[in-house]
Amino acid sequence: MDVVALIARIVFTAIFIGAGIGHLTATGAMAGYAAAKKLPQPKLAVQVSGGYILVASAMLILGIWPDLAALALVPFLLITAFVFHDFWKQESPETRQQEQLQFLKDLSLAGGALALFVLYASESHPGLNLVGPLFG
Repeated sequence: MDVVALIARIVFTAIFIGAGIGHLTATGAMAGYAAAKKLPQPKLAVQVSGGYILVASAMLILGIWPDLAALALVPFLLITAFVFHDFWKQESPETRQQEQLQFLKDLSLAGGALALFVLYASESHPGLNLVGPLFG
């Protein structure tokens, strides 16, 4: 089961690796979107958030305090959901539907990250970790 848990960690973080790379390679475009959402210092926020999710993902994949790594993704996902995918403010039905889908995706991923946190913080957490859980 340890190998399955490792595969799950890798697959779960795939979206964050892609997003983190996007934050760092397309900072200008993403900063424009962040500025439109009234985020202070949008370029810096995009760069910091990109680095943040890449570090959390690497920690989770490698099993370095996997409980902390999973938990660290939750605030990013909740902020992204409620600030950037505010579907309830959209007037266009198409935009509202797109934003609602992204909102629910982020909320679901936050639930998955919380589940991983609980799994890795438990006494019987899966192995294949470089450093065991911080909270376990």
